[in-house]
Amino acid sequence: MREFDAILIEAISRGASDVHLRVGLRPVVRINGILYPLKSFPPVTAEWVENIASGMMTEWQQMRFNETKQVDLSYSIQDTGRFRVNILQQRGVMGMVIRFIPFQVQSILELNLPEVIKRIALEPRGLILVTGTTGSGKSTTLAAMVDQINNHRNCHIITIEDPIEYVHRDKKAVLNQREVGSDTDSFAGALRAALRQDPDVIQVGEMRDLETIETAMLAAETGHLVLSTLHTLDATESIVRIASMFPPYHQAQVRKQLAGIVKGIISQRLIRRADGTGRLPAVEVLVSTALVRECIEDSDKTRDLRSAISSGVTTYGMQTFDQSLMSLLTRELITLDEALSYCTNPDDFALKVKGISSESDSRWDEFDKTEEEP
Repeated sequence: MREFDAILIEAISRGASDVHLRVGLRPVVRINGILYPLKSFPPVTAEWVENIASGMMTEWQQMRFNETKQVDLSYSIQDTGRFRVNILQQRGVMGMVIRFIPFQVQSILELNLPEVIKRIALEPRGLILVTGTTGSGKSTTLAAMVDQINNHRNCHIITIEDPIEYVHRDKKAVLNQREVGSDTDSFAGALRAALRQDPDVIQVGEMRDLETIETAMLAAETGHLVLSTLHTLDATESIVRIASMFPPYHQAQVRKQLAGIVKGIISQRLIRRADGTGRLPAVEVLVSTALVRECIEDSDKTRDLRSAISSGVTTYGMQTFDQSLMSLLTRELITLDEALSYCTNPDDFALKVKGISSESDSRWDEFDKTEEEP
């Protein structure tokens, strides 16, 4: 494992977020979203990867790999950090993708996330979703929200993860962290059991299937705060995705339930900094309001969620992706090219940058006021 550790340490020293080990290639690292080979290491061999993987997997994980040809697990190097490891099979041989997870949980402020997320995290009950594509920082944001609760609430927090990523220490709260595979068989089973374990807050690593979604909604309805993630681009898609998991005849009732329990949806994308020193989150934030609840409940009005978010900037602290990008651009933290490549409506965004008011987004003026106030 010494050479494996050396690869990970080298990757961290270069500021990498991920390491790819594929037979026949040198180790490849992702830095600020771009892949680079580590030329100081030789190409990976099939025997070497298999030996490393076998040394990391428990008996249960080995059985799971044999059945599904992939498995997730955690790995740590003393005084360096923790890693989420995905072992997979491709073209008949093993490969690995490793994600770096710092020991220290960063705060909401340190992650450059909107202040309103602090308030959302301290909701006493309901459902909070963090959404985005793979590698957009969902787990990091979720950990920061759990840390916010841990710092401010005297409560019992249960996390269900696959695998455990950030390790939390008890502060004001008492935490139990359960790992799928070693501590429990599944997300859904652990979530059902959690309802009998006197929780105040339940973090579910991911809502992957209908059973998990149903149980999470039940937990939120019965007075618990549930935090979870979805692989969706924004709030509108998140609501549609959840509703579509249910049979058509049940979707109207599900939307009514969601309208009552959703307290916030945080969707994010990572954008390269203008100075090239890393990446920043562009964040869409939805907060539960009467208008938002109406848009969630009525499928014909769900398409209006973005407009509801943009109109809630001043009063509720909500913001759309484009408003978040405009804020980052105004502060010269990102370039115009990056903003245009990630924004929802490039034409409106370009017009706004040129100082021309866009008819399709009449709430930019309110957003400008909130930016000027500080």
